[in-house]
Amino acid sequence: MAIEVGTKLEGKVTGITHFGAFVDLSGGVTGLVHISEIADNYVKDVNDHLKINDVVTVKVINVDKDGKIGLSIKQTIDKPASEARPPRAPRPERTGGPGGGDRFGGGGSGPSQGRGGGGGGGFNRDRGGRSFKPAPGKPSFEDKMSRFLKDSEERISSLKKNTEGKRGGRGAKRV
Repeated sequence: MAIEVGTKLEGKVTGITHFGAFVDLSGGVTGLVHISEIADNYVKDVNDHLKINDVVTVKVINVDKDGKIGLSIKQTIDKPASEARPPRAPRPERTGGPGGGDRFGGGGSGPSQGRGGGGGGGFNRDRGGRSFKPAPGKPSFEDKMSRFLKDSEERISSLKKNTEGKRGGRGAKRV
């Protein structure tokens, strides 16, 4: 019997590996059911779904030139039309929100164009182009960042003051 893509056959599981299971079809022909083709849900271990000598119905999904046969168990199960995923609605066109511009809400002019200088927004926008306002009483990201930079500069300057004399760098007098 010739094995053609799309045909459903019965076979016997002859070997199990971490990447799938080998199934003996009629006439000593063997094919591989890849782990991704065993079940509709995630398969962590093939042994949880198949055992050696199990008789399974498989569908031939490809036949390579060198004789390798790819099989699928999950494609043999006909899904009801209600389970089929509905087609996705097309995504609406996005504009930069108030002031136009790119997705960061730019649209102003000058060196800050496209990075929040004008056009109402800047980095205070989420991915949907809507304005983001922090909860009352909580500092914004910009406030946190400026506080961090200030603290960091203070720490670095005090560190430099304390280590210059010890290393003898920056014109410090050596004793």
